[in-house]
Amino acid sequence: MQHRLVGLLVAGALATAGLTGAGLATAPDRASALTSTQATDAYDAFVDTYWDPDAKYFFTWSDHQVHSEHAVGPQGGAYTDYWWEAQAWEAVMDRYERTHDAASRQMIDDVFDGWRAAYPDFRENDWNDDMGWWARGSIRAYELTGEARYLTEAQDIFAYIAQYEDTTYGGGIWWKNVDVGDGTRNEKNVATNGTAVWTALRLYAATGDTTYRDTAERLYAWLQTNFDRDGHIRDHVSGTGQFTDYDWTYNQGQFAGAALQMYLLTDDQQYLDRATRATDWAVDNLTVAGTFLNEGTSDTEGFKAILTRDIRALIDDAGQTQYEAVLTRNASQAANHVSPEGIGGADWTAPTPSVTTTPQLSLGAAATVAITQQAVPDGSTAVVEGDGVYQAENVDHPGISTESSNAGATGRGYLAGWNTAGTAATFHVNVATAGTHTLTFRSAAAAGTAVRSVRVGDGPATTVSFPGTSSWSQWTTTTVTVDLAAGSNAVVVAAGSGNANYLNLDAMTVSH
Repeated sequence: MQHRLVGLLVAGALATAGLTGAGLATAPDRASALTSTQATDAYDAFVDTYWDPDAKYFFTWSDHQVHSEHAVGPQGGAYTDYWWEAQAWEAVMDRYERTHDAASRQMIDDVFDGWRAAYPDFRENDWNDDMGWWARGSIRAYELTGEARYLTEAQDIFAYIAQYEDTTYGGGIWWKNVDVGDGTRNEKNVATNGTAVWTALRLYAATGDTTYRDTAERLYAWLQTNFDRDGHIRDHVSGTGQFTDYDWTYNQGQFAGAALQMYLLTDDQQYLDRATRATDWAVDNLTVAGTFLNEGTSDTEGFKAILTRDIRALIDDAGQTQYEAVLTRNASQAANHVSPEGIGGADWTAPTPSVTTTPQLSLGAAATVAITQQAVPDGSTAVVEGDGVYQAENVDHPGISTESSNAGATGRGYLAGWNTAGTAATFHVNVATAGTHTLTFRSAAAAGTAVRSVRVGDGPATTVSFPGTSSWSQWTTTTVTVDLAAGSNAVVVAAGSGNANYLNLDAMTVSH
């Protein structure tokens, strides 16, 4: 079986011999997401809105102003910070892999040049994971272009990061390159080490240097032993060896990507199995009706694109075509919910407001660009309904806690102990046909009947009584009939001041 990693070893040797240009692009050509127009429009809108051709750098915000919410990066935060620019660079490369057009090929060089001008010394950063994204991007740029400077950059950055591997917690590279060895101020995580495995094996493919392979094998074994819980990937270890679990899409993707690279190296099925288990866990647990969830604002807006990029690689390099529908569904949702100016936001299931009234971050916009380049078209721009199951823990729920301790819950948990007046959970429901639809809520209320209100958008609220249950592990269903418009609808379930009984809300299912 001729895997991509083996092919890249040959490509690296050819590049050393002097072959450059598009001939080194080993990724297969693929059609654009949904329609070529939508994928192209998303990319063009992103470049038109965020790219500064003079600075050769992307702005942080769509209005090109500094905002206190994320005032990090060159010019006081007017331009994107260190690792955000790396994600924008990856989106440009996603575009180039889809089209091989001259403009995006030139932009690969321009983004890199702008970053190097802003950060003449890549070491001027305390975070190894931030550097890791540029190492990963640089080796990818080398594979796509054959330019030796990208290989050199990847080698230099990786060598700097790799020196922070030690035996604390059994192995792994430290997250930061300051406070090394201090578990109260530093940690070891998947974000740093998953990226390092991926990059090391691509460097091995390009150079044949077995040091890269040995480092990757050592880091991957440590990740697999300590972070992989049957596909559910832990976030980090710190302190005196305590593990912390955050369910981020990019943790799942980074581990899946590392495992895939190990599979391409060894042809050992166990690695592919681990890659698909991590991907399946994300698809099964980090979605709302089949669309990857809104993980919040700022850094988290870029997480989904990291996962979907690794899913694309699973399809292209390991034949895992069962994920094509996942990418197309998510690309459809992202494309269908861009702002009037064509800019995508953090939530792929809900309309993005106009950037003239609500400035949008470049990282979230880049994620929409990425998924629309990564997916295969289905020839449709219709509403994506998905499976109609909206896990409550995955919808917007500010001020409401989640947990997973009571038996019988679906998904990865539920909204827990919810009784604070003024708090609400918002389900962004997509339906193809306007009209009357039934919402079925699954809940537990061991303290007795819990009253909440349900409304659609700014419409009138309906009072709903969620029946008491004999225990918190007994779940019951409650149905509500509502009128929904075709497209996206915000279904809001809110707690008022009339009934303070606790409610555990597990999921909502929408009839189509």
